[in-house]
Amino acid sequence: MKNFNLACLLSLLLVASCSTNPNYDATKAHHTRDGFQNIDYDDSKGLVEFLKWRWDRLFQDIPDADDYDFTIDSTHHEYVINNTEKPSLTWIGHATFLIQFHGLNILTDPQFSERASPVSWAGPKRVVAPAMALADMPDIDAVIISHDHYDALDVSTVIALSQHNSERKLTFLVPLGMKAWFDDLELDPVDVVELDWSQNHEIDGVKFTAEPSQHWGKRSLVDAYERLWASWVIEANDDRIFFAGDTGYADHFKDIGNKYGHFDLALIPIGAYEPRWFMRPYHVNPDEAVRIHMDVRARQSVGMHWGTFILTDEPLDEPPTKLAEALKKYDIEESDFQVYQHGETRFLDDLL
Repeated sequence: MKNFNLACLLSLLLVASCSTNPNYDATKAHHTRDGFQNIDYDDSKGLVEFLKWRWDRLFQDIPDADDYDFTIDSTHHEYVINNTEKPSLTWIGHATFLIQFHGLNILTDPQFSERASPVSWAGPKRVVAPAMALADMPDIDAVIISHDHYDALDVSTVIALSQHNSERKLTFLVPLGMKAWFDDLELDPVDVVELDWSQNHEIDGVKFTAEPSQHWGKRSLVDAYERLWASWVIEANDDRIFFAGDTGYADHFKDIGNKYGHFDLALIPIGAYEPRWFMRPYHVNPDEAVRIHMDVRARQSVGMHWGTFILTDEPLDEPPTKLAEALKKYDIEESDFQVYQHGETRFLDDLL
């Protein structure tokens, strides 16, 4: 019996010491046995802090969706649908951009649903409709996902995209640990490529590289940090775009700038930052967004992650004003860090 009990104990210890992260690599600081972690920040905020924030919010005068009237600019949409020559950038809303780059149509964090939520009847609701309907999009070659929260990874949008193309092959590029989620959807005939930080994948001469961001992942009560989060580098020839994803400020942006030398264009979040005591680790404010712009050595940046869903406490239309103040503080021209109207397209011939 003693031997049996000892064997049971050893078995339990062995199971407890095993990794539940199938991608675990002990040589990588952002890997844990259970998932992933940020390098520059101790993830210590939990349910208590979240409930405190939500309680405090009850006593604040936070504008609701009816208080906003954002303009949608569809001037160039018809051209964009058939565009195969000019590099362009169209802001669909939140962190969703259509990037036309070296012959590819690329979508970032596509979110075309009414709510950023696991259910259709509750959760953050759109203030502005998607500036271009998914059905009106050209065929999409690549979709890059920064993390698995519902404002970046939307199941209805993913399924619709998998059925959208008429001619081109669609590839989802996702952070490590996310492919299993896509496999469960049994999407056909799309490719799903998952990458760890610093790994890359090439599509028709355009290279996509996952790089660090400071955020987290969670889609249920029991899967926090199981899937990695990332920023993305898109490059072809000497042209280079940086998509920061959803992120707090951290030193790794300087490392990215040093690694790549410069970026012609950077897409950087400027919204969802209040209250700072709670949001700072995971969401940059406009001042920190400008610091990222400088750190990655961007020739030009465009603000995102604002003006679409009420996620946090600041007014939805405040980020551009705060961004202008930060640019003045750092003596940077407003033309170097721009804010688009929803739906606005700008052609990037002078950058790419």
